[in-house]
Amino acid sequence: MDDATTATAIDALNKIMELELAGVVKYTHYSLMVYGYNRIPIVSWLKGNADESLAHAHKAGELVTLLGGHPSLKIGPLLETAQHDIGDILRESLDHEKAALAAYYDLLKIAEGQSVLLEEYAREMIVQEELHLDEVNKMLRRPGSIDSFKP
Repeated sequence: MDDATTATAIDALNKIMELELAGVVKYTHYSLMVYGYNRIPIVSWLKGNADESLAHAHKAGELVTLLGGHPSLKIGPLLETAQHDIGDILRESLDHEKAALAAYYDLLKIAEGQSVLLEEYAREMIVQEELHLDEVNKMLRRPGSIDSFKP
């Protein structure tokens, strides 16, 4: 990759890192705000998402340094909506996952034909994020409904 493309890729990876770190904070917060009969499995699921977001942030940071860049110390947007119903938490999670997916698609556009490493990384992460979106979408459906959730 030329210097300009490398710089653009580093910026995209830093944005991904910031979004994933925001995911760590959001999912941790959400896990603390779950109440009710189904608390235990939902908290476990949210904590797992926080752990996975941290691993994703670390991987993005490793790629930043691989390219000779400096990993960002910023964290993506953290909006407190004060909505802590499980449905609200899941809808916010859906929005967060959509933002992360878009960031990985942006990286893929930058990397295509330039870096097999970054292309494969972006594709792998797109698969994971799309599976996350599907999982959250299924959780938001009414029991018995096979139709996709429409926000």
